[in-house]
Amino acid sequence: MNKSQGRILVVDDEKSMREILEIFLKNEGYRVSVANNGETAVEALKNDIFDLIISDMKMPKMGGLELLKNVKESSPDTVFVVMTAFGTTESAVEAMKLGAYDYIQKPFHMDDIKLVVKNALEKQKLQKDVSILKDQLKIPSIENIIGESRPMQELFTVISKSASSNANVLIIGESGTGKELVAKAIHNMSPRKDNHFVAVNCAAIPEGLLESELFGYMKGAFTGAISNKKGLFELANDGTLFLDEIGEMPVSLQAKLLRVLEDGTFRRVGGVSDITVDVRLVAATNKNLTKRIEDGLFREDLYFRLNVLSLKIPPVRERRDDIPLLVNHFLTKYAGEKKRFTRDAMAMLQNYRWKGNVRELENIIERVLLLSEGDVMDVESLPEEIRSGPSRDRVAVPSGGIDIESIISETEKAYLLKALEKTNGVKTEAAKLLNLSFRSFRHKLKKYGIDKRLITDKIPIL
Repeated sequence: MNKSQGRILVVDDEKSMREILEIFLKNEGYRVSVANNGETAVEALKNDIFDLIISDMKMPKMGGLELLKNVKESSPDTVFVVMTAFGTTESAVEAMKLGAYDYIQKPFHMDDIKLVVKNALEKQKLQKDVSILKDQLKIPSIENIIGESRPMQELFTVISKSASSNANVLIIGESGTGKELVAKAIHNMSPRKDNHFVAVNCAAIPEGLLESELFGYMKGAFTGAISNKKGLFELANDGTLFLDEIGEMPVSLQAKLLRVLEDGTFRRVGGVSDITVDVRLVAATNKNLTKRIEDGLFREDLYFRLNVLSLKIPPVRERRDDIPLLVNHFLTKYAGEKKRFTRDAMAMLQNYRWKGNVRELENIIERVLLLSEGDVMDVESLPEEIRSGPSRDRVAVPSGGIDIESIISETEKAYLLKALEKTNGVKTEAAKLLNLSFRSFRHKLKKYGIDKRLITDKIPIL
């Protein structure tokens, strides 16, 4: 901790001791206040926040132990150090049990004070850092990317690590998963955050125009080029350029892009001199680039240059636990916090296939809100494609027929096992997940012999 940030309160009924410690600690660079007894210290705590309190144990009116108890209630993040007279270590041990960080025995050397204060303030800083980290982990989002499922937490970790690097990044994800949001998060968390983030969709610009968009052009380079124009690479200089749908870039243009990535230089369309830029490239695709390389549609050397760091965004169907978070986020976005779905409606949203991922989910929520009048929306509020069931378009009945009872049994067993796995074998919690009574849940376990299977598989049964 920077000493100028260390706020210390010295509490002692002896004026000489207060003055000595105040002068010494101020000379060390700390901000120091003093109090002549416990009651005065309590009043000081009402008006200020201290990182550290150094208090004598024996004082009139309110002693050190009583003050310590008060501090732990009113300012639990404040580190407490007690001073005791020689031969009174019992009271110091009692103070340690109550939460004091350390004790100093009088008489003491100033070097002892210096070391204890340094260590105490470092502990206080560490406590703050841990608290901030815990708060960050509680927030299921990063740069507006929402999710608390394991796949998303892993993605957040990779984003954080990628941000500090200057290497090119390749983001892989299906349409609608939020690839541009991830690219923006990488930029906003990087040392380039104060410079431009420039985005372009390679699939949205005609082949003949994409080169001039990326690299700019000189006056007269082609019909309509009535003036010189900088390209997106120049606009993104010292910042980040995001090339969405990189797999759609024409092969003829890929060689020019490769040169920029290799040496940072290019020429505008119609230009004769090289332009040098410092741009971090983040690319994204929903295509299988390996397959496109095999088909001769994408350069292998460009792929390796882009794929220094790669991030895969999981589709919504692989993180269904995040769907309620996403739904509530979009409800708040479009209608404040007054609208909500019933439990059955939310379950139906969780079971839907979401081929369009987060983008489709947002569009559905917006549509439902436009057509619904009440604050509580049930199953009937959902569009027909969701209410018709998540799997109608994915099943088929073979010409030889099927054993539907067997299929239903296997499906039911799979859900029972999955619920137990999710709750670490706690039956009561698993029953709640499946909306079953505990008696019904146990009956089904017995019906399918799952208790025996769980014991064999070493999953605890509680």
